[in-house]
Amino acid sequence: MMTFLLWLILLIICWPIAILALFLYPILWLLFLPFRLLGFAINLSFDLIRNIFLLPFRLLGIR
Repeated sequence: MMTFLLWLILLIICWPIAILALFLYPILWLLFLPFRLLGFAINLSFDLIRNIFLLPFRLLGIR
């Protein structure tokens, strides 16, 4: 919603840039999608390693 409101403000201030942004946004989203997926995979990997190390403490009930 915030992105839409910012786009509306840009449309009022400078409509050619707003129209250009409207066409470039999906292209940039597709270009950045692999980096978002890579970040998600790295985050899951770190969570898995953390949970493996903390499993013995959770089994013993130590906090």
